[in-house]
Amino acid sequence: MESMERPVLGDIIEARKIISPFLPKTPLYSYPQINSLLEAEVFIKHEDHQPTRSFKVRGGINLIAHLDEELRKRGVVTASTGNHALSIAYACRLFKVEAIIVMPEGANPVKVKAVENLGAKVVFYGQIFDEAKDFALKMAEEKGLRFIHPANESYLIAGVATYALEIFEEQPGIEIIIVPVGGGSGASGCCLVKEALGKKAKVIGVQAEKAPAAYLSWKERKILSAPMLTAAEGLQTKMGYELTQSILWDYLDDFILVSEEEMEKAILLYLENIRTLTEHAGASPLAGALKLKNQIKGKRVALILSGGNLSLESLRRILMLSSDSQGS
Repeated sequence: MESMERPVLGDIIEARKIISPFLPKTPLYSYPQINSLLEAEVFIKHEDHQPTRSFKVRGGINLIAHLDEELRKRGVVTASTGNHALSIAYACRLFKVEAIIVMPEGANPVKVKAVENLGAKVVFYGQIFDEAKDFALKMAEEKGLRFIHPANESYLIAGVATYALEIFEEQPGIEIIIVPVGGGSGASGCCLVKEALGKKAKVIGVQAEKAPAAYLSWKERKILSAPMLTAAEGLQTKMGYELTQSILWDYLDDFILVSEEEMEKAILLYLENIRTLTEHAGASPLAGALKLKNQIKGKRVALILSGGNLSLESLRRILMLSSDSQGS
Protein backbone atom coordinates (compact mmCIF):
# COMPACT_ATOMS: atom_id res chain seq x y z
CA MET A 1 0.00 0.00 0.00
CA GLU A 2 1.40 3.40 -1.05
CA SER A 3 1.50 6.10 1.64
CA MET A 4 -1.19 8.21 -0.10
CA GLU A 5 -3.50 5.30 -0.96
CA ARG A 6 -6.82 4.97 0.84
CA PRO A 7 -6.90 1.91 3.10
CA VAL A 8 -9.68 -0.63 2.50
CA LEU A 9 -11.35 -2.95 5.01
CA GLY A 10 -8.76 -5.68 4.34
CA ASP A 11 -5.96 -3.27 5.34
CA ILE A 12 -7.77 -2.38 8.57
CA ILE A 13 -8.34 -6.05 9.46
CA GLU A 14 -4.65 -6.77 8.73
CA ALA A 15 -3.71 -3.79 10.93
CA ARG A 16 -5.71 -5.28 13.77
CA LYS A 17 -3.81 -8.58 13.49
CA ILE A 18 -0.53 -6.66 13.63
CA ILE A 19 -1.37 -4.45 16.60
CA SER A 20 -3.43 -6.85 18.74
CA PRO A 21 -0.38 -8.62 20.29
CA PHE A 22 0.80 -5.20 21.55
CA LEU A 23 -2.45 -3.36 22.31
CA PRO A 24 -5.54 -4.86 23.94
CA LYS A 25 -9.00 -3.64 22.87
CA THR A 26 -9.89 -0.40 24.64
CA PRO A 27 -13.08 -0.19 26.73
CA LEU A 28 -16.37 1.13 25.32
CA TYR A 29 -18.22 2.17 28.46
CA SER A 30 -21.65 3.70 28.99
CA TYR A 31 -22.15 5.86 32.10
CA PRO A 32 -25.58 6.83 33.55
CA GLN A 33 -24.28 10.33 34.41
CA ILE A 34 -23.24 11.06 30.81
CA ASN A 35 -26.42 9.46 29.43
CA SER A 36 -28.62 11.72 31.53
CA LEU A 37 -26.47 14.77 30.74
CA LEU A 38 -26.98 14.23 26.99
CA GLU A 39 -30.40 12.49 27.17
CA ALA A 40 -28.99 9.78 24.89
CA GLU A 41 -27.44 6.31 25.15
CA VAL A 42 -23.78 7.27 25.08
CA PHE A 43 -20.75 5.00 24.75
CA ILE A 44 -17.30 6.40 25.51
CA LYS A 45 -14.42 4.84 23.55
CA HIS A 46 -11.54 5.02 26.02
CA GLU A 47 -8.46 5.54 23.86
CA ASP A 48 -6.93 7.20 26.93
CA HIS A 49 -6.39 3.60 28.15
CA GLN A 50 -3.67 3.04 25.52
CA PRO A 51 -0.08 2.75 26.83
CA THR A 52 0.67 6.20 25.35
CA ARG A 53 -2.71 7.51 26.60
CA SER A 54 -3.77 8.25 23.02
CA PHE A 55 -5.37 6.49 20.02
CA LYS A 56 -2.46 7.31 17.69
CA VAL A 57 -0.29 4.43 18.91
CA ARG A 58 -2.48 2.07 16.84
CA GLY A 59 -1.29 3.78 13.65
CA GLY A 60 2.33 4.03 14.76
CA ILE A 61 2.63 0.30 15.42
CA ASN A 62 0.95 -0.58 12.11
CA LEU A 63 3.23 1.71 10.10
CA ILE A 64 6.54 0.72 11.74
CA ALA A 65 5.60 -2.98 11.44
CA HIS A 66 5.33 -2.50 7.67
CA LEU A 67 8.79 -0.92 7.17
CA ASP A 68 11.21 -3.09 5.22
CA GLU A 69 14.51 -4.21 6.74
CA GLU A 70 16.50 -1.49 4.98
CA LEU A 71 14.32 1.35 6.32
CA ARG A 72 14.29 -0.15 9.81
CA LYS A 73 18.11 -0.06 9.79
CA ARG A 74 18.22 3.57 8.64
CA GLY A 75 15.57 4.85 11.05
CA VAL A 76 12.67 7.27 10.86
CA VAL A 77 12.01 10.95 11.47
CA THR A 78 8.73 12.72 12.10
CA ALA A 79 7.39 15.94 13.59
CA SER A 80 4.76 16.25 16.27
CA THR A 81 3.44 18.37 19.12
CA GLY A 82 2.81 15.26 21.20
CA ASN A 83 0.59 12.22 20.68
CA HIS A 84 1.88 11.33 17.20
CA ALA A 85 5.43 11.59 18.62
CA LEU A 86 4.53 9.20 21.46
CA SER A 87 2.98 6.79 18.97
CA ILE A 88 6.06 6.64 16.71
CA ALA A 89 8.50 6.52 19.66
CA TYR A 90 6.53 3.67 21.26
CA ALA A 91 6.35 1.67 18.01
CA CYS A 92 10.04 2.22 17.25
CA ARG A 93 10.99 0.94 20.69
CA LEU A 94 8.92 -2.22 20.07
CA PHE A 95 10.59 -2.87 16.69
CA LYS A 96 14.07 -1.58 17.64
CA VAL A 97 14.07 1.23 15.07
CA GLU A 98 15.87 4.53 15.70
CA ALA A 99 13.47 7.49 15.81
CA ILE A 100 14.08 11.23 15.65
CA ILE A 101 11.14 13.43 16.62
CA VAL A 102 11.21 17.11 15.69
CA MET A 103 9.09 19.21 18.06
CA PRO A 104 8.36 22.95 18.14
CA GLU A 105 10.27 24.91 20.83
CA GLY A 106 7.25 25.27 23.11
CA ALA A 107 6.15 21.60 23.07
CA ASN A 108 4.36 20.19 26.13
CA PRO A 109 7.23 19.23 28.51
CA VAL A 110 5.30 16.21 29.81
CA LYS A 111 5.07 14.78 26.29
CA VAL A 112 8.71 15.66 25.51
CA LYS A 113 9.87 13.73 28.57
CA ALA A 114 7.61 10.78 27.72
CA VAL A 115 8.99 10.63 24.15
CA GLU A 116 12.58 10.70 25.44
CA ASN A 117 11.78 7.99 28.00
CA LEU A 118 10.67 5.76 25.10
CA GLY A 119 14.16 6.09 23.63
CA ALA A 120 13.50 8.51 20.75
CA LYS A 121 15.76 11.47 20.10
CA VAL A 122 13.96 14.81 20.37
CA VAL A 123 15.12 17.75 18.25
CA PHE A 124 13.53 21.18 18.81
CA TYR A 125 12.91 23.38 15.81
CA GLY A 126 10.60 26.30 15.01
CA GLN A 127 7.74 27.94 16.88
CA ILE A 128 4.89 25.98 15.30
CA PHE A 129 4.29 22.43 14.14
CA ASP A 130 4.58 23.20 10.42
CA GLU A 131 8.10 24.62 10.86
CA ALA A 132 9.09 21.47 12.76
CA LYS A 133 7.54 19.33 10.00
CA ASP A 134 9.50 21.09 7.22
CA PHE A 135 12.73 20.62 9.21
CA ALA A 136 11.97 16.90 9.73
CA LEU A 137 11.44 16.53 5.98
CA LYS A 138 14.80 18.17 5.33
CA MET A 139 16.51 15.84 7.84
CA ALA A 140 14.93 12.82 6.14
CA GLU A 141 16.38 13.86 2.77
CA GLU A 142 19.82 14.62 4.18
CA LYS A 143 20.17 11.46 6.30
CA GLY A 144 18.21 8.99 4.14
CA LEU A 145 15.60 8.42 6.87
CA ARG A 146 11.94 7.46 6.34
CA PHE A 147 9.88 10.61 6.90
CA ILE A 148 6.55 9.83 8.58
CA HIS A 149 3.83 12.35 7.79
CA PRO A 150 1.40 12.86 10.70
CA ALA A 151 -1.70 12.29 8.50
CA ASN A 152 -0.91 11.44 4.86
CA GLU A 153 0.02 7.83 5.66
CA SER A 154 -2.23 4.91 4.73
CA TYR A 155 -0.80 2.63 7.43
CA LEU A 156 -1.46 5.24 10.13
CA ILE A 157 -5.09 5.58 9.05
CA ALA A 158 -5.58 1.80 8.78
CA GLY A 159 -4.12 1.32 12.27
CA VAL A 160 -6.22 4.06 13.84
CA ALA A 161 -9.36 2.77 12.08
CA THR A 162 -9.19 -0.40 14.19
CA TYR A 163 -10.90 1.46 17.06
CA ALA A 164 -13.93 2.07 14.82
CA LEU A 165 -13.99 -1.65 14.01
CA GLU A 166 -14.08 -2.39 17.76
CA ILE A 167 -16.96 0.07 18.30
CA PHE A 168 -19.18 -1.44 15.58
CA GLU A 169 -18.42 -5.02 16.70
CA GLU A 170 -19.33 -4.25 20.30
CA GLN A 171 -22.27 -1.93 19.58
CA PRO A 172 -23.56 -2.63 16.04
CA GLY A 173 -26.50 -0.28 16.61
CA ILE A 174 -24.43 2.90 17.07
CA GLU A 175 -26.20 5.73 15.22
CA ILE A 176 -23.72 8.61 15.65
CA ILE A 177 -19.95 8.74 16.19
CA ILE A 178 -18.48 12.07 17.31
CA VAL A 179 -14.73 12.25 16.75
CA PRO A 180 -12.02 14.92 17.21
CA VAL A 181 -10.26 16.17 14.06
CA GLY A 182 -6.68 17.43 14.01
CA GLY A 183 -4.88 15.79 11.10
CA GLY A 184 -8.01 13.72 10.51
CA SER A 185 -6.74 10.12 10.77
CA GLY A 186 -9.32 9.22 13.45
CA ALA A 187 -12.31 10.72 11.64
CA SER A 188 -11.27 9.30 8.24
CA GLY A 189 -10.73 5.87 9.85
CA CYS A 190 -14.27 5.98 11.31
CA CYS A 191 -15.66 6.98 7.90
CA LEU A 192 -13.85 4.16 6.06
CA VAL A 193 -15.02 1.49 8.53
CA LYS A 194 -18.62 2.77 8.53
CA GLU A 195 -18.71 2.68 4.72
CA ALA A 196 -16.99 -0.71 4.41
CA LEU A 197 -19.40 -2.31 6.90
CA GLY A 198 -22.40 -0.65 5.23
CA LYS A 199 -23.46 1.09 8.43
CA LYS A 200 -25.98 3.92 8.48
CA ALA A 201 -24.23 5.65 11.39
CA LYS A 202 -23.37 9.34 11.02
CA VAL A 203 -19.78 10.41 11.63
CA ILE A 204 -19.44 13.97 12.98
CA GLY A 205 -16.07 15.72 13.25
CA VAL A 206 -15.16 18.27 15.94
CA GLN A 207 -12.37 20.84 15.79
CA ALA A 208 -11.40 23.89 17.84
CA GLU A 209 -12.76 27.29 16.79
CA LYS A 210 -9.23 28.60 17.33
CA ALA A 211 -7.64 26.10 14.89
CA PRO A 212 -10.23 25.52 12.15
CA ALA A 213 -8.01 24.51 9.19
CA ALA A 214 -9.44 20.98 8.76
CA TYR A 215 -13.00 22.26 9.23
CA LEU A 216 -12.53 25.00 6.60
CA SER A 217 -10.83 22.56 4.20
CA TRP A 218 -13.79 20.17 4.60
CA LYS A 219 -16.37 22.94 4.11
CA GLU A 220 -14.71 24.44 1.04
CA ARG A 221 -13.61 21.08 -0.44
CA LYS A 222 -10.05 22.34 -0.89
CA ILE A 223 -6.91 22.37 1.26
CA LEU A 224 -6.87 25.57 3.31
CA SER A 225 -4.73 26.88 6.15
CA ALA A 226 -5.89 28.86 9.19
CA PRO A 227 -4.47 30.38 12.39
CA MET A 228 -3.72 27.90 15.15
CA LEU A 229 -4.33 29.46 18.55
CA THR A 230 -6.04 26.69 20.51
CA ALA A 231 -4.79 25.09 23.74
CA ALA A 232 -5.96 21.75 22.28
CA GLU A 233 -2.64 20.22 21.19
CA GLY A 234 -4.39 17.30 19.49
CA LEU A 235 -6.37 19.69 17.27
CA GLN A 236 -3.49 22.01 16.38
CA THR A 237 -3.07 21.71 12.64
CA LYS A 238 -2.41 24.76 10.52
CA MET A 239 -3.76 23.22 7.32
CA GLY A 240 -5.90 20.38 6.02
CA TYR A 241 -4.09 17.23 4.78
CA GLU A 242 -4.78 15.73 1.35
CA LEU A 243 -5.32 12.05 2.14
CA THR A 244 -7.51 12.44 5.22
CA GLN A 245 -9.46 15.36 3.71
CA SER A 246 -10.25 13.41 0.53
CA ILE A 247 -11.84 10.69 2.70
CA LEU A 248 -13.72 13.24 4.82
CA TRP A 249 -15.00 15.05 1.70
CA ASP A 250 -16.54 11.79 0.53
CA TYR A 251 -17.94 10.39 3.77
CA LEU A 252 -18.00 12.78 6.76
CA ASP A 253 -21.63 13.64 7.60
CA ASP A 254 -21.09 16.83 9.59
CA PHE A 255 -18.36 18.94 11.14
CA ILE A 256 -18.65 21.42 14.01
CA LEU A 257 -16.39 23.80 15.90
CA VAL A 258 -16.15 24.13 19.69
CA SER A 259 -14.70 26.94 21.81
CA GLU A 260 -11.88 26.67 24.34
CA GLU A 261 -14.43 27.19 27.14
CA GLU A 262 -16.66 24.39 25.81
CA MET A 263 -13.71 21.94 25.73
CA GLU A 264 -12.61 22.94 29.23
CA LYS A 265 -16.13 22.50 30.55
CA ALA A 266 -16.13 19.00 28.98
CA ILE A 267 -12.76 18.18 30.63
CA LEU A 268 -14.31 19.05 34.02
CA LEU A 269 -17.51 17.09 33.25
CA TYR A 270 -15.45 13.97 32.50
CA LEU A 271 -13.36 14.48 35.63
CA GLU A 272 -16.36 15.07 37.87
CA ASN A 273 -18.74 12.45 36.43
CA ILE A 274 -16.53 9.52 35.41
CA ARG A 275 -13.23 10.32 37.17
CA THR A 276 -11.39 10.44 33.85
CA LEU A 277 -8.75 12.99 32.99
CA THR A 278 -8.80 13.93 29.32
CA GLU A 279 -6.92 16.43 27.19
CA HIS A 280 -8.77 19.13 25.23
CA ALA A 281 -8.95 17.06 22.01
CA GLY A 282 -10.23 14.03 23.95
CA ALA A 283 -12.97 16.14 25.55
CA SER A 284 -13.98 17.88 22.30
CA PRO A 285 -16.54 15.18 21.25
CA LEU A 286 -18.38 15.66 24.57
CA ALA A 287 -18.27 19.44 23.99
CA GLY A 288 -19.65 18.79 20.49
CA ALA A 289 -22.35 16.45 21.81
CA LEU A 290 -23.53 19.10 24.27
CA LYS A 291 -23.77 21.56 21.38
CA LEU A 292 -25.76 19.02 19.30
CA LYS A 293 -27.91 17.87 22.22
CA ASN A 294 -31.22 18.31 20.37
CA GLN A 295 -29.95 16.32 17.36
CA ILE A 296 -28.60 13.37 19.38
CA LYS A 297 -31.42 13.12 21.94
CA GLY A 298 -32.59 9.51 22.35
CA LYS A 299 -29.92 8.18 19.96
CA ARG A 300 -27.08 5.66 20.47
CA VAL A 301 -23.95 7.77 20.35
CA ALA A 302 -20.22 6.94 20.54
CA LEU A 303 -17.85 9.64 21.75
CA ILE A 304 -14.16 9.13 20.96
CA LEU A 305 -12.14 9.97 24.05
CA SER A 306 -9.00 10.19 21.95
CA GLY A 307 -6.39 10.94 24.60
CA GLY A 308 -5.63 11.83 28.19
CA ASN A 309 -2.33 13.70 27.96
CA LEU A 310 -3.25 16.92 29.74
CA SER A 311 -0.38 18.77 31.39
CA LEU A 312 -0.56 19.59 35.10
CA GLU A 313 -0.20 23.25 34.21
CA SER A 314 -3.31 23.12 31.99
CA LEU A 315 -5.25 21.19 34.62
CA ARG A 316 -4.36 23.76 37.30
CA ARG A 317 -5.44 26.62 35.03
CA ILE A 318 -8.78 24.94 34.18
CA LEU A 319 -9.51 24.17 37.85
CA MET A 320 -8.62 27.74 38.83
CA LEU A 321 -10.88 29.24 36.15
CA SER A 322 -13.66 26.91 37.27
CA SER A 323 -13.37 27.91 40.95
CA ASP A 324 -13.20 31.60 39.95
CA SER A 325 -16.40 31.32 37.91
CA GLN A 326 -18.16 29.45 40.72
CA GLY A 327 -17.00 32.05 43.21
CA SER A 328 -18.10 35.04 41.17
